[in-house]
Amino acid sequence: MTALEKVLSSLGGDVSVIAIDGRAAAGKTTLAAALASALGGSVIHMDDFFLPPSLRTEARYGDPGGNVHYERFMEEVLPSLRASLPFSYRRFDCSTSSFLPEPVFIDGGGIVIVEGAYSLSPRFGRYYGFSVFCDIEREEQMRRIKARNGVVQAEAFRDRWIPLEERYIKAFSVDRAANLCICCQDG
Repeated sequence: MTALEKVLSSLGGDVSVIAIDGRAAAGKTTLAAALASALGGSVIHMDDFFLPPSLRTEARYGDPGGNVHYERFMEEVLPSLRASLPFSYRRFDCSTSSFLPEPVFIDGGGIVIVEGAYSLSPRFGRYYGFSVFCDIEREEQMRRIKARNGVVQAEAFRDRWIPLEERYIKAFSVDRAANLCICCQDG
């Protein structure tokens, strides 16, 4: 059974928001796209809430999950998402450290999938009806990151971003709190 089939067979009731958290390169974005296609939904990427340079302090990085701009997510997304209202939010581009000019528009009437590390942060409360944690073995994770981001960026992931994600996962037991845990080892 594929990851998509596992999620679809586990969904029940009137789920309007699905949150997909997990380790880097575990297939969160791929799963979100497949779910959006299968369910006719929209996707919100936590990468759009990358922490801007002005907030990148050691104290902030020391806070589990602090390396995402959770305040902006709570302000721009959560109120309308909880009320099933249309809304838009600004995308932050980490490669340029700036906001992209065009906002993302979310219809508010259908399924919305929030994907990315930190999407199950307890700071947000339970805004979702169903949650998934995507797991991956360390060796496969690094292979995928090198293929996707190159060797230099893979070192940054290994030395900086993965330890921050692991601290968050451990601090909040995110993997155990999800409705479904999927180990993404194939392709």
